[in-house]
This record gives sequence, structure tokens and C-alpha cells, in this order.
Amino acid sequence: MLGIQCVDTMTRVLVIEDERPLLRNLERGLVEAGYEVIPTASVAAACEAVSRQPDLIVLDLMLPDGSGIDLLRQFRGQGIWQPVLILTARDSIDDRVQGLDAGADDYLVKPFSFNELLARLRALLRRRSLEQSVFYVEGLEVDLLRRVAFRDGRLLELSNRQFELLSYLMQNAHAVVTREMIARDVWKEPTATWTNVIEVHIAQLRRKIESPELPTLLHTVRGQGYQLGSAK
Repeated sequence: MLGIQCVDTMTRVLVIEDERPLLRNLERGLVEAGYEVIPTASVAAACEAVSRQPDLIVLDLMLPDGSGIDLLRQFRGQGIWQPVLILTARDSIDDRVQGLDAGADDYLVKPFSFNELLARLRALLRRRSLEQSVFYVEGLEVDLLRRVAFRDGRLLELSNRQFELLSYLMQNAHAVVTREMIARDVWKEPTATWTNVIEVHIAQLRRKIESPELPTLLHTVRGQGYQLGSAK
């Protein structure tokens, strides 16, 4: 793993992986790349280590004392919103959907290229550093840090996926967002796999944010995609 380009500043990564040889390799490689690493091999150890406020979390799903998915949900429920990359041998579409819906920001399947892992971690860090924390669009408000959304002061009850989708639309307000863009940037998968799923989530999100007494904000642009913002 020598010759890897280092990160500019010391970034703390919590690695939760019960396969000891892989955990050691990840720790060594990330340290060589300039990261500070908190290595853990169980749910119990991770729950204790997260108090050290890591900047990123790398999470295996199959842990000896519990489920990585349940741990992720627990973190999100506790208001722990650091980016999470799931690193697992589970490679089915259902597994990916479950992980992303539970609050993960990215998903990498074993076996993997270590350079790809580093690239994905850098992308998560860039995304976090560039993100504006609160977005407003004509009565809609999304707070990325608190993970809450409102319309005209009314709290919107959104699933993790609905929140990610709304956040993406808010960040691209008044522009047409194609299904290809949503598949790439929110689902992180080819459009062909996710077209119907995206349409279902858009319909569900529309029911959550729209109200008969308020102007329509989420529009379908025929043959193109979707647009958030009042019609011009």
C-alpha cells in the first residue's frame, strides 16, 4: 500500500470490521494514507469508540455481537451523522437498498480495491465539506446536520431515503433533475436498475411535502425528470 497519496489533514476514521486480518490491513493502509484510525471489531466496541467523534465511519454488516444495519440505525437515531461507508461481502440489490435506506452514504462490496476505498472516502469528505447545512426553497427547509425537514414550519416525517432525495432536489432547486442524476448521485447505481424505484420514492415524497392549500413545488417534467420549485 506504499505510495498512496496522503490526505491534507489528519482525518479520524472509525473502522468497524470483525475480520482481524482485514481490520489490520485497513488500519495500516489508512494510516499510510494519512488518516487517524480507530479500529474496532464489534458493536460494543464501536458504540464506545464513536464517542471519539470520528470524521468518517467504515462499517461491516456482519459483526459477532449484532447487526451492522442495526448499529447504523442506532447511530442515526442518536444523532450521529458522520458519513458512513458500508464495507461488506453482501452484494445483492436488496442488501444495498437496506444499507442505504438505513442511513449509509456509500456501499462498497468485498473484495475491493483499496485505492477505490480511499477515493470513496475522499469523495465523502469533499461532499461533507462543501455541503451547505440548511437549504430553503419557497417554504421548504432542509437541515442536513439535524436531518430534519419542514414545510411552512410543519415537520415532515421522512424516511432516510426520502430525506436524501429531498436534500438532493433542494440542492438543485429550480433545475431539472433527471432520473440518471438521481440514480448516480442518490442511489449510486445505474438508472436501469432504479427507474421504477425512483418513481415510487418521488410519488411518496410528493405526498409528504405537498398540501392542497399550498402551491405545488415538486413537478414532473415530461420526458426529462423532476423539478423542485414553483412553476414559472
